[in-house]
Amino acid sequence: MVNIKWIYDLPKIGPYLRRVRYQKAFDLSSGEIAIDCGANVGKVTKRMAQPGVTVYAFEPDPNAFRILKANMKGYENVICLNKAVSDHNGVEKIYFTKRYKEDPGKWSTGTTLLHDKPHVDQENSVSVEVVDFSEFIRKLGKPVALFKLDVEGEEIRVLNKLIDTGEISNIRNILVETHERFPSLKDQTKKLRRRIRELKLKNIDLNWA
Repeated sequence: MVNIKWIYDLPKIGPYLRRVRYQKAFDLSSGEIAIDCGANVGKVTKRMAQPGVTVYAFEPDPNAFRILKANMKGYENVICLNKAVSDHNGVEKIYFTKRYKEDPGKWSTGTTLLHDKPHVDQENSVSVEVVDFSEFIRKLGKPVALFKLDVEGEEIRVLNKLIDTGEISNIRNILVETHERFPSLKDQTKKLRRRIRELKLKNIDLNWA
């Protein structure tokens, strides 16, 4: 899989190319399910929330979640969940970035379960509920049309568990932002890419950014 994320940073044409590339994935029908993990303030969630589509939006950061709830007011088909996702259930700490206090709205995009990421403040954290995402999909009992995953490094655990349990086959399109730019995630991401290639999984796009 070639990394083409840089294309979306191009001025003017980048956003247009991204919208065209993923237009088909976001072509949802009434009665379908979409899931936004790492919803932040709901930009992608709102695009998913088409008439008749049920959307689950997971966002663990408390400040971002507050804004998400406000932005989704009036969208009765959107279920906002102040929870993190991983490969297990429990309660864990999420860590804020070192610059979080400067502007919580801006820097909430870097809030993470991973305490060893270089930009986090290990002294600034809060406990949140963590959901086993594979189990969540199984309990839905219905196929998922679109799943966006951007959870600051936890993507590897989520995807590997979905593959292990076979729940990956119940999701039509999976758009993932990876974080291999961080040293602790580089080798793990490389192994995941290789696993996806070897299993010939066609429903996972790791170039979402």
